[in-house]
Amino acid sequence: MAPTAAEQHTRKAVGLAARDASGHLSPLAITRRSTGDDDVVIKILYCGICHSDLHSIKNDWKSAKYPMVPGHEITGEVNEVGKNVTKFKTGDRVGVGCMVNSCQSCESCNKGFENLCLGIIPTYNLVDLDGTITYGGYSSMVVVHERFVVRFPDTIPLEKGAPLLCAGITVYSPMKYHGLNIPGMHLGVLGLGGLGHVAVKFGKAFGMKVTVISSSPGKKQEALERLGADAFIVSKNDEEMKAAMSTMDGIINTVSANIPMAPLLGLLKPNGKMIMVGLPEKSMEIPPFALVATNKTLAGSLIGGMRDTQEMLDLAAKHNVTADIEVIGAEYVNTAMERLAKADVRYRFVIDIGNTLDKAAATTTE
Repeated sequence: MAPTAAEQHTRKAVGLAARDASGHLSPLAITRRSTGDDDVVIKILYCGICHSDLHSIKNDWKSAKYPMVPGHEITGEVNEVGKNVTKFKTGDRVGVGCMVNSCQSCESCNKGFENLCLGIIPTYNLVDLDGTITYGGYSSMVVVHERFVVRFPDTIPLEKGAPLLCAGITVYSPMKYHGLNIPGMHLGVLGLGGLGHVAVKFGKAFGMKVTVISSSPGKKQEALERLGADAFIVSKNDEEMKAAMSTMDGIINTVSANIPMAPLLGLLKPNGKMIMVGLPEKSMEIPPFALVATNKTLAGSLIGGMRDTQEMLDLAAKHNVTADIEVIGAEYVNTAMERLAKADVRYRFVIDIGNTLDKAAATTTE
């Protein structure tokens, strides 16, 4: 059968896809749309593995659309641009984060907060405006509207910078908009994982005193000596928690587990703020008195807009902020997911797409 006009203008690519809720990933031939006037065609070189990728392929959030190609921490180089594109040219080092489109006309979009648009199109697992299912960065290439592409500073290695496109902007944005970026302030970082370790680095880049709050005593040395935190509190140690009461201006809460909130809110000074960026599976119980008595704020934050994402990368380049990563080949991705489920990574897996995906695909015929 002859291809349709639409099929003649699509691009062939290969991705690592989950077919069902088992979450097992294997090569799949996919198509990308042809280059639109406002599009940037990107050869993907690296893609970070976010914990939300694991939730998505397992259908933990009951919204999976299979086959699913995950990945929203994408870095690579520009292969082609549409005729209206002005910010990028062939050969540029670029990145794509958690979204690839929005309505581009609402109040949020017009203010640079595309992440808050009701019509946001995530990088994978949703229907795009052209009716196609979005496929993520565990793939050989991607076609993205210019607005949702960021320029990568030359001083940041693509592999170490890839996680900043999710983890970086996720912690940077609330620090900026909640005033937790002022030198000399005391910032608490709750949880030392993919998000937390980047929050520590940005806190220090802002000139803040940073205290890590963790349930794992074994992370103390790494937090202090390797990541540069000023102090470390074991959240299960009542004496350490009591000594730190009312000392912090703000806390970035990166934890996705359901934990008692009152003791953590007690660490805040009067008028202090806790910003949640982790997503616990169950509803939280918040004692009203823990907020009201000393005028504290509990807020949430979801990634950030494109302008802030570029700003975050530029600041990261200035202060040498990158993610701590373990680079893996495409053939290792299922093992990496098993390890991620056990929190067995320091602190982010990054797939070497450019050097290993084609080889992994060649060993599988589907």
